[in-house]
Amino acid sequence: MKTTALLFDFDGTLLNTNELIVQTFMQIFDEKFPGKYSTQDCLQFIGPSLEQTFDEITPGETEAMIAKYKEWNAANHDALVTGYDAVLETLEELHAMGIKLAIVSTKSSEGLARGLNILKATHLFEVIVGADDVEHVKPHPEPVLLALEKLGVSKEQAIMIGDNSHDIEGGKNAGVRTAGVAWSVKGVDYLNRYEPTYMLHHMRDLLNIVKGE
Repeated sequence: MKTTALLFDFDGTLLNTNELIVQTFMQIFDEKFPGKYSTQDCLQFIGPSLEQTFDEITPGETEAMIAKYKEWNAANHDALVTGYDAVLETLEELHAMGIKLAIVSTKSSEGLARGLNILKATHLFEVIVGADDVEHVKPHPEPVLLALEKLGVSKEQAIMIGDNSHDIEGGKNAGVRTAGVAWSVKGVDYLNRYEPTYMLHHMRDLLNIVKGE
């Protein structure tokens, strides 16, 4: 079936927020657990929701830790994020082709709005599903299914795209095709373990996929 909708993760997929995320975790964990976590350790926290991470690391203090995270993250956001090659241009081309675009992220809607503003891509997305829009985040199928419902497209018409296992598993659990991105901080070999339908080595690879080439 023809691809009519693309569902994107945000962090590490459309905008390089890896340094921001790692530095934010390092800042608050150095305060809470001095010397316990390295920057390499913090890579494991890229992908899961903040609630999932803090429920595991600081049980009983999740809300307070999320507040600290969001405060430092917001204050340093614009200085630490960077772009990926041809992301905005490709999104604009896909949008002009009539492809429906959505964000499906474990990030809050507030954080997504800030990132999309930096990317200058807010106007391109018909649907945005953040962590605060669902009861269960990826890899649960709920956010992907919600995006499909809002877009008005079938599972067969959509692809879920992301840089982490949660994105591939979430897409599979929802019954849609999936694509990993080779620019993931965790690497191609890591993503290939989850057997995505496609592996994007450049954002423009999506143009060939939706054209059926």
